[in-house]
Order: sequence, then C-alpha cells, then structure tokens
Amino acid sequence: MIQTDELRGIITKRNMSQASVAKAIGITPKTFYGKMKKGVFGSDEIDKMISLLKIQNPAEIFFARE
Repeated sequence: MIQTDELRGIITKRNMSQASVAKAIGITPKTFYGKMKKGVFGSDEIDKMISLLKIQNPAEIFFARE
C-alpha cells in the first residue's frame, strides 16, 4: 500500500500538481486520482514517479506496510 499522503506532499514540494504527474507518467488525471484513492500503482508508474519527483527513499512511500 502506498503512503498517499507522503506522495501528495512530495508532489506539492516539487511544485507540481497530481494532474501534471499523471500526464508525465502516461496516465490520465482521472486514472491517477483513482489509483491514489486505492493506494495502488503499477511498477512502471512507480519507477517513473521516483525519477520524476526525485524521491530519495522510495521504499518508505511505495512499499510501506500497513
């Protein structure tokens, strides 16, 4: 399960919107919002977000345990 609050914080810190991140990783904003709500992204989408958002510790966000 993805730590969506943490991810939202990083997106904001990078002065980006969720819609711009969605477009950059190749999905629609609607799909992105749905995935954020569920807390589930594909591995290719995660890889793109790590690179795009320059995430230093991706395991803490994308591979968090409940």
